Amino acid sequence: MTRTILESKTKTVVMGFDEPFCVIGERINPTGRKILNEELERGDFSRVEADAIAQTAAGANVLDVNSGAVFSNKMAEDPRYADNNFVEPTLMKELVECVQKVSDIPLCIDSSVPGALENGLAAAEGRPLLNSVTGEEERLEMVLPLVAKYNVPVVAISNDDTGISEDPDVRFAVAKKIVERAADHGIPAHDIVVDPLVMPIGAMGTAGLQVFTLVRRLREELGVNTTCGASNISFGLPNRHGINNAFLPMAMAAGMTSAIMNPVALPVGPKKLQEKRDALAAAGIIVPDDIDPEVLANVTGLGSTKPRPGKEMEAIRAANFLSNQDPSGGEWIKFNKPAGGAGEAGGRRGRSGGRRRRA
Repeated sequence: MTRTILESKTKTVVMGFDEPFCVIGERINPTGRKILNEELERGDFSRVEADAIAQTAAGANVLDVNSGAVFSNKMAEDPRYADNNFVEPTLMKELVECVQKVSDIPLCIDSSVPGALENGLAAAEGRPLLNSVTGEEERLEMVLPLVAKYNVPVVAISNDDTGISEDPDVRFAVAKKIVERAADHGIPAHDIVVDPLVMPIGAMGTAGLQVFTLVRRLREELGVNTTCGASNISFGLPNRHGINNAFLPMAMAAGMTSAIMNPVALPVGPKKLQEKRDALAAAGIIVPDDIDPEVLANVTGLGSTKPRPGKEMEAIRAANFLSNQDPSGGEWIKFNKPAGGAGEAGGRRGRSGGRRRRA
């Protein structure tokens, strides 16, 4: 049975067909996160620490650490900062060290820069996952020796020098090529975690069916574990969580063993709370000035002012239970215990006040 073993200094995570679904937290990534990018440029890692803590508490099994920052202000002072080969190796080491101070779960070292990958692997305690290799010749020659050198598992993304094919048979062939080339370096198939590439369902109506078919083939014919960027399936559509919540258990049933995703439901901020206050006032509902913001968020159905597990985590926990990967139901029961911590079940709602005129 295929088992991919990841380790931190103190914890082991096993990814496999007969194991609970592995959640790889995606939040520590400055790409598309302007505020985080600016903070990293200033040497401020407080948000990284907070994201690491929140994702771990929400149930992530592994934390992805991506160093793809763009230091625009420093470029003006030193042109070397325009080159990610200069920026990312140092930043990756700092990120890994920062995350390991506040979280004890394994890491996924994520970069397109060779120096950043090596620095991340050198700084990581235990046995991290490397993200990633593709079927592109240059990438194969650069990443696979690192994987062999550090004896770590690697994410294999199913695109090559021709790009990303919409044909699932082509994507399978790329995955097979990577597995075979890895074997040439002494890397076993159980240390290859294939990302078959999830297409947006809004752009390709067969995207879901394609990935389910691909995952089954990858499991049955290549014997590899699989992962994906889970939110890709719902890109550009309304109520993305609803689509993601359906997609993840279906992918699990097809044999997918992990996903790179956000396990945390982002907290409700002051702006949303004020908008809700204004709407209630317009409806003639009195809200006490001194009401606790968390209570207001809960009873009005907004969610929580604190980070908590997202609805996708609820779907994964339920699917683990239903597929006998949580045979006693202990994790499901623990997840749904009422309380206010970030590591407890999200989405619990108080009464909405529909029969009472005072919130």
